[in-house]
Amino acid sequence: MTAKTPMPRTFLKVWAASGVSSFGDGVYLSSLPLLAASLTRDPVLLSVVSAAALLPWLFFGLIGGALVDRWDRRRTMWMTDAARAALLFGAVGAAAAGWIGIPMLIVVAILLGTGQIFFETAAASYLPELLGRDPLVLKRANSRLRGTMEVTDRFVGPPAGAALFTLGRTIPLLTDAVSFLVSSLLIRSLPAGPPKARAPKGSLLKDARAGAAYLMRDPLLLGLSLRPALGNLAFSAGTAVFVLFAQEELHLGPAGYGLLLSTEAIGGVLGSMLTARLSDRLGIGGGLILTAALLTAAQVSIGLAESPLVAGVAMALRAAALGCTIVLAASVRQSIVPDELMGRVTAAGRLMALGAAPIGALLGGWLATVAGLRAPYLIGAAFLVASTLVSLTMTTNRKIEAALLKAELSRREAATESAAGIA
Repeated sequence: MTAKTPMPRTFLKVWAASGVSSFGDGVYLSSLPLLAASLTRDPVLLSVVSAAALLPWLFFGLIGGALVDRWDRRRTMWMTDAARAALLFGAVGAAAAGWIGIPMLIVVAILLGTGQIFFETAAASYLPELLGRDPLVLKRANSRLRGTMEVTDRFVGPPAGAALFTLGRTIPLLTDAVSFLVSSLLIRSLPAGPPKARAPKGSLLKDARAGAAYLMRDPLLLGLSLRPALGNLAFSAGTAVFVLFAQEELHLGPAGYGLLLSTEAIGGVLGSMLTARLSDRLGIGGGLILTAALLTAAQVSIGLAESPLVAGVAMALRAAALGCTIVLAASVRQSIVPDELMGRVTAAGRLMALGAAPIGALLGGWLATVAGLRAPYLIGAAFLVASTLVSLTMTTNRKIEAALLKAELSRREAATESAAGIA
């Protein structure tokens, strides 16, 4: 398959499932902080709710990746989304019974985060299984998935979530549950792939450590994981108190808050559309360096913003740079990591990236308490300066091109040996 070959119908179903699920996530994105803020005005408690969904990655991320490498990836995806739908339907029922509170929100967020480990790790591993390892094709697919996610998760979902919240506090949760159910049914309708070759089942912990060790020994993969880890320290610090920042510093109500969140979608879609052109002009490494610098500038601008317009423009710029970064990094990783390690290496990278997010969220709550609601953005930008240095040294064009060539030669050698064995 080349970059100009039409995507298979199976990818279109994955694309549709991603869009539906992302819409539900967008609804959840704006409604959960509003729901939490209706129960408490304590910045620290709000930051705990924000961090809760990411905590499972700290304790279960590597094991989840090892399990995904052992399991059928398609089945893992649809069963996980079905379980998340059931969880949210149950949460709506519990809320109707009057049990809603901060502890319940934390438990729901933790369980949803556990499901995220399985779904996102399996999805990242399934894409090269479905489309092959051509980095041009993977960039094209990842750009479509990312662009759709920006529209549904960032543009349509947040204002819809804020509007639904005004109709009833649990209606957004019900909407997210339905989105998970539809996504599960779409993925389940995909044809089953070829059965995996049975490998000796050793220690699960040993398998998990092998994926982490593979990542840590490869400077390029390590750099691609350090970038989002440093970024999440900065972004989560602001996100944890953003609902208060929007209300008290920018003087926005629920509808304005949802619209401000949706401005990120404009930049995110633009970033996804321009990813291929950016990498063609600057190379993947050059694109990663540029986006790191733009992320730093955008984060400082948000922290200094006095009006929703300035904050919205800065958030759009940040989303554009982040969208490009995610597409470029994912395409490189999917092109160079061996299939049998894909789940574990993906999980190890996600653990490094998302493991930093709860720390950033708690840091943001503390900074907002002791230094004001602008401090999480301005102080957090220092981590984005460090991420720029990572790109300048660890993910350059020369290193990326060498890794892609090495991976392609390894696949050709394996194919030649396999053909010789059959003969």
